[in-house]
Amino acid sequence: MTTPPDCIPCFLRQALEAARFATDDPALHNRIVLQALGAVAAMDLSQPPPAAIQTIQRLLRQTTGVDDPYRDAKQRFNHFALELLPECVAEVRRARDPFTAAVRFAIAGNVIDLGAKGGLGEAGMHAALRRALGEPMAGDIEAFRRAVAAARQILYLADNAGEIVFDRLLIEQLPTDRVTLVVRGAPTINDATREDAQTAGLPELVEVIDNGSDAPGTILADCSEYFRRRFQAADLIIAKGQGNFESLADTVPGIFFLFKVKCPTVAAQVGRPVGSQVLWRSPRQKNASQSP
Repeated sequence: MTTPPDCIPCFLRQALEAARFATDDPALHNRIVLQALGAVAAMDLSQPPPAAIQTIQRLLRQTTGVDDPYRDAKQRFNHFALELLPECVAEVRRARDPFTAAVRFAIAGNVIDLGAKGGLGEAGMHAALRRALGEPMAGDIEAFRRAVAAARQILYLADNAGEIVFDRLLIEQLPTDRVTLVVRGAPTINDATREDAQTAGLPELVEVIDNGSDAPGTILADCSEYFRRRFQAADLIIAKGQGNFESLADTVPGIFFLFKVKCPTVAAQVGRPVGSQVLWRSPRQKNASQSP
């Protein structure tokens, strides 16, 4: 997926919000926004949005000297998600179809995206989870169920901190001895790293690895050789979040993407309005068109 020009205001907003997370110094805020403007002017818009965000986030870390500006926010959302988890576990157990309920909660957790929605609070997160079981979900849940049952090696690409806690609900419905969870190789926005997976208790359930990259998506050329080997060996890839969709949907066939639609460009690609819960499988043939 290329980067549409209408993403640029969002990149600049992210730069300013991240700067405010990192420092209280207004002069540094101004400097970071100017650097972001320069970076945007030089960007190759044929690359997916996560590549552009990666560039800006690196500039931010270099300028402020803060390796993880979102650390406090990530911890806050992780802990709030853990408080809500028992209620969600009970909902999944009561459901007539626990697998589908867990898929819905995993997608609802994708609302925790400080790149797309910097002002998200705990109330918004709770409301999204309460709506999870009743909102329409686009996609073929039975095809997904069959793919899970047939898979020998499942790679589960995580997205954000906080959200990763609700991924537990779906991971517990999978054959955990065949699942490997993948997190980012270094902090970027509020994306999940090994620290967040540990907080969510996921190493107790499945193998956890990182992809070796600090992009807020999965840009294979930027990932470690080890991760790329694991990626190629998997016969089922489950990818959470819009960043993974933007970086993989046009290039790798057969991936199941679980996310909430957050921008008009992605909405047009999957044929669903902004805000939709989507289970979308990338076409078996590259450059083919498909809607959920």
